[in-house]
Amino acid sequence: MPLPVPVLPEGVDPAWLPPAAFRAIGGRRTLIRGSGPLVETVHGEVAQAGRKFGGRVVRDAGPEGGAYDLVLDLGVHDLGDEDFTVARENGTTTVTASGGRGLLYGLFHVVRLGEAAFAGERARETHRPALALRMLDHWDNVAVHPVMGQVERGYAGGSLFWEDGRAREDLERVRAYGRLLAACGINAVAVNNVNVHETEARLLTDRIGEVAAIADVLRPYGVRTHLSVSFAAPVVLGGLSTADPLDEAVRGWWAGATRAVYEAIPDFGGYVVKADSEGQPGPFAYGRSHADGANLLAAALEPYGGTVHWRAFVYDHRQDWRDRSTDRARAAYDHFVPLDGAFADNAVLQVKHGPIDFQVREPVSPLIGAMPGTRLAVELQVTQEYTGQQRHVCWLGPMWSEVLRFTAEQGASVGELARGGLIAVSNAGDDPFWTGHPLAQANLYTFGRLAWGPDAEPGEVLDEWIGLTFGPGPAEGLHAVLDRSWRTYEKYTAPLGVGFMVQPGHHYGPSVDGYEYSPWGTYHFADRDGIGVDRSVATGTGYAGQYAKPWAELYESPDTCPDELLLFFHHVSYGHTLHSGKTVIQHIYDTRFEGVAEVEEAREVWASLAGLVDPVRHARVAERYEEQLRSAREWCDQVNSYFFRKSGVLDERGRRIY
Repeated sequence: MPLPVPVLPEGVDPAWLPPAAFRAIGGRRTLIRGSGPLVETVHGEVAQAGRKFGGRVVRDAGPEGGAYDLVLDLGVHDLGDEDFTVARENGTTTVTASGGRGLLYGLFHVVRLGEAAFAGERARETHRPALALRMLDHWDNVAVHPVMGQVERGYAGGSLFWEDGRAREDLERVRAYGRLLAACGINAVAVNNVNVHETEARLLTDRIGEVAAIADVLRPYGVRTHLSVSFAAPVVLGGLSTADPLDEAVRGWWAGATRAVYEAIPDFGGYVVKADSEGQPGPFAYGRSHADGANLLAAALEPYGGTVHWRAFVYDHRQDWRDRSTDRARAAYDHFVPLDGAFADNAVLQVKHGPIDFQVREPVSPLIGAMPGTRLAVELQVTQEYTGQQRHVCWLGPMWSEVLRFTAEQGASVGELARGGLIAVSNAGDDPFWTGHPLAQANLYTFGRLAWGPDAEPGEVLDEWIGLTFGPGPAEGLHAVLDRSWRTYEKYTAPLGVGFMVQPGHHYGPSVDGYEYSPWGTYHFADRDGIGVDRSVATGTGYAGQYAKPWAELYESPDTCPDELLLFFHHVSYGHTLHSGKTVIQHIYDTRFEGVAEVEEAREVWASLAGLVDPVRHARVAERYEEQLRSAREWCDQVNSYFFRKSGVLDERGRRIY
C-alpha cells in the first residue's frame, strides 16, 4: 500500500505543495519501479495526485506493460543515495535513482517542472546535491521558557514538535512539514533549542522516546533527526561530579547514553552543541579546549555513523564597552583557528556566516577558509531575528547567495568550503501559514534550494517558489516586491554595515543606542565627529587582518573598503565621501527615506494582487505590510533624527528630520 500523503488540518496553508502543483503528474500514467519506505512515499504522492486529476499509477510492470508518461525507477547503481537523473525520450519522462531519497527528490523535481517535464525531448541530466547535509536547527523549547517562550527567536507561533511540556500527540503536521522540507531538498532537522534547559536536557535519556516518535514521522520523507544536548549532561542527568571531556567516567556515560539513543532511533543523525557561549556550559570549566569537548561526543557517536555539530558562536558577552580593543567579531577566529586539525573526522564546526550575529549586512566570517584541516558547516538564520521578525517582507536569497559565492580562500567559494553542510535556524511554527508572514515561506524554500546548489540563481529559485505556491497570476508583482525586499529593509534600518541599533532583548524595532553601553559587544561608536568601528590592523582591533591577503588589504583602508561594509570596518567622519559620491551622512538620510518609499510601493503592489491571491492569505500579508510601513517610518525618523542631532549636518534635500 502506498504511504498516505499527510492531511493538513483545516485552515493550514499547503505552502509550496498545493494540490495544483501536482496537476501535471496527476493527469498522466506513471510507472514506479522499486521497493522500500521512501518508494512507498513516492507512490503515495503520485497515487493521490492521480486520484485528484484522473491519472493512473502502476507498480513494477515489465516492458510489456504499455506506454507511460512518467517512469520513476529505483535500482540504478552508479548514483549516490540522493542523486537522480531525468530524461525524456519517445514521449516518456524517466527519473532514475539508486536510493529512495534520490527517487523522492526526482519526483519533486518533476513537480517543479510541471508541464515542461512532459514536453519535447530532454537529454539525460544528473542532479546531485552539492552539500551532503542540508539541515534546520529548531530553537524550540519543550517547556515554555519564561523569557524566550515556546520557540526562541520564533515568529510563527508555537512549536511544531512540542506542546504542554511534551511531544505533540498528533504529529501529522510534523509529517507534512517533512514533506515540505523534502520538496526543497532539506534532509535533516534538530528538534530542540541549542540553549538546552533542564527539561530539554532529558530528551537525551528518559524522554528519548518522544524524539523517536518525531523521527518516525519525518523518516518517510528522508529527513534525519538530530538533538541539541547539554555539555553538562553527565552532571545534570547522570549524577556525575564532572563533565570533564577527558574523564573516563564521563566518556563512558556519553557512550552509554548514545548507545541508548541509537537503540531508539537507528538512523539518528547526531548532536548539536552550544558550549561556553552565552552562559551554556562547556569544556573551558575544566581547562579543556573545544576540540576536547567536540571529540568526546564524536567518539560516542562514531560507532553509529553519527556527527557532532559544535557551534563556533563563542565570545565574551560580558565585555566592557569602554574597552575598544576587545572586539566580538574576532572571537570565533581567535578561539578556533589554533585548533585546526584537532577535531575528529565526525566533528563538524558550525560557523555563522558572519562574525557577529545574523545582521542585515555583515562581511563573511574569516573563519570560513581559515581551517583547512577541519570540517566546517556554515550557519544561516532563516528566522528573521534581525530582519523584521516575519512581520516585514525580507527575502534573504540574494544575501545568502552573496555569502555562498564569496571567494574565501585560494579560489574556493564559501559554498565549496562548507564540507560539513549548510545549516539554518528554522522559521517555521504552528502558525496556519507555517512562517507567520506567508511571504516568509520564500526564505525557507530558498534555503533548501541553495543548500542543494549553492551556485543556483536566487531569482530563479524565487520564481520556483512563487509558481508552486501562487501559480502564474501574481508572479510578476510578487517577484518585484520580494526581489528587492532585503535591500529595502537594509535601507531603512542599519546603514553601511554598522549593524544592530535594535531594541535590546527582543530585537524588534529601532533603538540606535540600545546596545551601545551594554556588555554584549555590539557597538557603533557614534559621536559628534563620526561613526563606525575601527577594525583595521593599523589603528583598530586588527580584525581585518584575520582575512586572507586580498580581502585583508581591501578591508584595511576606508578608501578601498566596500561602501556597504564601511562602518563595520572603519570609524569615519560624517563628511567622508563614499564610492557612490555621497557623504556618509547624506547616504544615511537618503536611504532611510528611500526605504520607506519602497515599502509604500510594495504595499500598493500587494494590494493590486487582491483578486489573484487567496483572500485569507492576502489579508494576512496586507496586515503585515501595514505593520512594516509603520515600523519603517519609525526606523527612518529615529535613525535620521539621531544622526542629525549627533552631526548637526542638514539634509541637503531639505526634508523634515525631527
